[in-house]
Amino acid sequence: MELDLPGENWHNNSLENRSPVPCRRQSLKRLEGITMQYISTRDREQQFSASQAIAKGLADDGGLLTPVYLPKLPRRALEELKDMSYQQRAVYVMKLFLDEFTVKELTDFANAAYGPEKFDTPAVAPVRGLDSNTFCLELWHGPTCAFKDMALQMLPHLLTASLRKQEEEKTVCILVATSGDTGKGALEGFKDVDHTRILVFYPKDGVSAIQELQMVTQEGGNVGVCSVVGNFDDAQTGVKKLFSDEKLRQELAQRGFFLSSANSINWGRVLPQIVYYISAYCDLVRDEKIQLGDPINVCVPTGNFGNILAAYYAKDMGVPINKLICASNSNNVLTDFLRTGVYDRNRTFYNTMSPSMDILISSNLERLLYAITGEDQQVREYMDELNRNGRYEVSERVKEKIQRLFVGYCCDDTVTQKVISTIYRSFDYLIDPHTAVGFSALTQYREETGDMTPTVVASTASPFKFCDNVLGALGETNLRDGLDILDQLSEKTGQPVPAPLAGLRGKQPRFQRTEEKEHMVDAVLDMLK
Repeated sequence: MELDLPGENWHNNSLENRSPVPCRRQSLKRLEGITMQYISTRDREQQFSASQAIAKGLADDGGLLTPVYLPKLPRRALEELKDMSYQQRAVYVMKLFLDEFTVKELTDFANAAYGPEKFDTPAVAPVRGLDSNTFCLELWHGPTCAFKDMALQMLPHLLTASLRKQEEEKTVCILVATSGDTGKGALEGFKDVDHTRILVFYPKDGVSAIQELQMVTQEGGNVGVCSVVGNFDDAQTGVKKLFSDEKLRQELAQRGFFLSSANSINWGRVLPQIVYYISAYCDLVRDEKIQLGDPINVCVPTGNFGNILAAYYAKDMGVPINKLICASNSNNVLTDFLRTGVYDRNRTFYNTMSPSMDILISSNLERLLYAITGEDQQVREYMDELNRNGRYEVSERVKEKIQRLFVGYCCDDTVTQKVISTIYRSFDYLIDPHTAVGFSALTQYREETGDMTPTVVASTASPFKFCDNVLGALGETNLRDGLDILDQLSEKTGQPVPAPLAGLRGKQPRFQRTEEKEHMVDAVLDMLK
C-alpha cells in the first residue's frame, strides 16, 4: 500500500494558533499494511472495501456497513496527537480505517472540510471548561451551526473520492432523512458537488423555525427539500424503504443515477465523528486539565445513537473513556433500553424543544448490537422483530455487557429549560436545548453515583438555532417575530449571532413541497427526471 507523507499544507489551520508538530514519519509507518473491509451488520458474508462502503451507504439487505474490526490506537498515539491540529488528528484517525486513501488525499480533504472558510475557530471543535471536572465539547462552529457539520463537511470529499476509486460513471443521488440538523448540514456539504444530487426529507412541523428556514432557502443547483407528513421516524423509515425498493433502483439506473445516503447509516458519517472525541481527550491532556491516561466520562445527547456510538468506538480504540452517558428527552426509548434491555418504539411520540432528538427508531443502535454480540444473525433477528412488532429484547448477557459501558437518563422540556437557565446563571455560558438535555443527564448520573470523573458533554448545536426556547428559559416572554429573534437573544446575552444564521436574512424559500410518507418516491423521481 502506498503511503504518502504529509503535503506542504500539513501545518495549515493550526489549533488555537499553535504550531503543531508534523505527523512524525514513524507514526505514519505504523499505518502501513492495514487492510480494512466492511460488512453488513445483518450478513457478514457481504464484504466491501472502504470506498465501496461509503459509496453504497447502506447494505442491500438493509444492514449497516461496519468495519470488520476496530483498529487500536498505537501506544504513543494520544501523546503525539495532543500537539497536532484538528485537521492532522482527523487524518491520523481516519487513515486507520481508510486504507484505500492516501495521507495526501485525506490531508487535502481535512484542510478543505475544517478550514477557516468553513469553521469560525481554528480549534474546529474546542473544549470549553465550566469547572475543574466539567467540560463542553463545542461541535457547532461550522457552516450550519450544528454538530452534523463535523461529519458532513468531510463526507462529500470521501464520497466523491470513493466514486472515482470505484470508476462509477452514474450520478449519485443522496437521500437524507433529518430531524433538524442533518438536512441542512448535508445540503450545505453537497451543494453543487459534481456528479451528485441530494434530496432531504424532514418532518412537517417537526423542526425549529430556523432549522426549516435553513433548509428551504438552501442554494445550489443539485439540491432538493421535501417535508413529510408525520414525524422523523416516518421520514427515516421512508428513506430506508426507498433504498430497498428494487424497482426504483432499476428505474434510476436507467436514468443514470444510483442511491446513497448522508445519514449516519453511512460509515462516512460516523468515522469523522470518532475524531472529535479523540481530539477532546487530547485537548484536555494538552491543556493540563487531566494527565495522559486519566479516565474521563462522555455525555452525549442523542436520538439516532450515531453521536454516542462514535464515542464508544473511540473508547474501544483506546481512549480512556469510562462511562458513556446517553441523554434523551421525553422520547426516552434509549433510556429505557439501556436500563431494561427492551427496545420498544410502541409509545407516545413527543414533539419537544430538542427536535433533533425526537426519534423512536435509533438506527445506529444496530451497529452497537453487532459490536457487542458479533452475531449478524442475532442482529438480523432483532431488526426483523423490530419491523414486525416494534420491539425486541436482548439477552441478559448482552444487556449486562451494554450496561457496563452505558448509562441512560432523560428529561422533559420543563427540566430542559431549567438547565439552560442554571448553566447560564452559574457559568455565564449559553447552551441550546439538546446540550441542556445532556447536562441534565450528567447531573442525574452524578447525583445517583457520586462519580465526579472529569466529563465531556457534547454540545451539539448553537443556542441561536433555538432562540424561542432559550429566551424562554432566560425569562423572556415577549418574543420578536421572524429572524429578529436572533438579535433579541444576542442583546439579552451579549453573544454575537453566528454568521451563517445572520446570513438567512433576506433569503426566500425555494422549496415548499410536502408529501405523505407513502409518496416520497414521487419526490425522488420528479427530482431525477
